[in-house]
Amino acid sequence: MAMEVPADLLHLYHASLTRKRSLYHLLAAFEFDPARLRHASDRELLARGIQPAECARLRASHAHAVGADLAWAEREHNRLMSCCDADYPPLLREIDDPPILLYLRGQARLANSPQIAIVGARYCTPGGATNAREFAGALAGAGVVITSGLALGIDSHAHRGTLEAGGATVAVLGGGIERVYPASNAGLAGRIADRGLLISEFPLESRPARHHFPRRNRIISGLALATLVVEAAERSGSLITARLAAEQGREVFALPGSIHNPLARGCHRLIRDGARLAQDPLDLLDELGPLLGFTAAAAAKQGAEKAPTLDPCQSRLLDAIGFDPVDCDLIIQRSGLTIEQLSSMLPILELNDLIRSAPGGCYVRI
Repeated sequence: MAMEVPADLLHLYHASLTRKRSLYHLLAAFEFDPARLRHASDRELLARGIQPAECARLRASHAHAVGADLAWAEREHNRLMSCCDADYPPLLREIDDPPILLYLRGQARLANSPQIAIVGARYCTPGGATNAREFAGALAGAGVVITSGLALGIDSHAHRGTLEAGGATVAVLGGGIERVYPASNAGLAGRIADRGLLISEFPLESRPARHHFPRRNRIISGLALATLVVEAAERSGSLITARLAAEQGREVFALPGSIHNPLARGCHRLIRDGARLAQDPLDLLDELGPLLGFTAAAAAKQGAEKAPTLDPCQSRLLDAIGFDPVDCDLIIQRSGLTIEQLSSMLPILELNDLIRSAPGGCYVRI
């Protein structure tokens, strides 16, 4: 049964300390007793590095915000979870600055389930979107909870791929849980709340801000056993998540891509710097299976059963298309097939999710 969050901890949470990340460690110094911390003397607080102006803030009353939090937590499927709770996620507690308070909507038990984070570019390529969905779906099909940040692009496709596979997904928000960002993902957030879990450490109505996202990212990586980066530019928030995961002692995986794709360069940099190369969901399952509590054999068998059977001409066509976009003239040149044969076979390959159309009348393997 979930513990009720102490009102003293909620008052501390809303104190708006300038050194917000110090609050967890300050609580730890007071043996996670919020009342003892809130009513500590100036001398005790100053001895632990709290600035004089902040001593009064720690004792201040924030009755309106605390009341709103407690009323929100009374609603069905909502929960407040504090770092004082016995079921606070142990992996999250291991990071350098664990959030002292989490707002949860959905299936709270998922916060403690084995998770893999999938992150990547907001403005991803169609191939990146497909990879995010397929990896998420395959991992979810093997029983893994998929965690991401509800952003546009790779994050959204990872969440959707998980839901389409009937799996569970966790979305960590960069704003208040009552103010979904981006607004275009409100429908997706609703589906996640129904079948997964929304998490935020920010007050209920907080607007997303630039400085929120690195803090959100540390929760994404902190909850997960490993982080998979699907697409990322050389300067990318996804690389921040990967760096945080490495600093937290978690595994980092990255998908390679075309040397012509600028959104593959961040992944190539990660691989160069020591991230594990991921070419197939089984790469993650083989590595993490013992920690996740299963082996990859069942997932491999399931994937083999889903592979479509192609005739020799279809296989030749697929080989001719390759993984960089090519137009029909080059496909004919490579394959030796006629335009009539292409016209009949290309739709079959698309229906089997083996290729997709690209701008300029081109096709590319996926």
